[in-house]
Amino acid sequence: MTVDRETRAPARRLPRAERREQILGAATRAFARAGYASTGLDDVAAEAGITHVIVYRHFASKSDLYRAVLDRACLRLADTVGTGEYGDDAIATLLRAAAADPDGFRLLFRHATREPEFADVIDQIRTGATQIADRHLTGEIPTGPWRDWATSLIPTLVLEAVMAWLDAGQPDPDQAAQRISGAINAITAAAKPF
Repeated sequence: MTVDRETRAPARRLPRAERREQILGAATRAFARAGYASTGLDDVAAEAGITHVIVYRHFASKSDLYRAVLDRACLRLADTVGTGEYGDDAIATLLRAAAADPDGFRLLFRHATREPEFADVIDQIRTGATQIADRHLTGEIPTGPWRDWATSLIPTLVLEAVMAWLDAGQPDPDQAAQRISGAINAITAAAKPF
């Protein structure tokens, strides 16, 4: 989607950091709509109300811009959720983080997972989530294949549940957190020895 230069209002000068943040926000929205492959820098520029030349002043390539968008989404997620432990409010906190930046969340867990060039970002998040799940299940499920199954399944279930919650319009976050926790408890129960 290209915007006619004659109909677009001239971009006002912004300090470099503010312009970069504006571009990152616009890129997040544009990439979340169509994904990496289907979004061009002209789409990002149009979303930001600037020219692609201004985008290139801040980012050397579409790949650099996308990586910066993913890094920003990861930082926002880590700032809200943390990176260490699974507490009683972890699911509610994750839902709040997703609601605060739904486009960034979708980019990380829907779009970037399909982009091999950016798999390292998602692999790092999934590895961390699996390690947290494993620590949480220590003492509840003996070491072995069923614990491995549960520690792999729980992060997948949680992320897919949060994505479905976003897609459903973010209904009742408190109840959503309880329902997702209930699903986690069911996986834990299913993985315990008979």
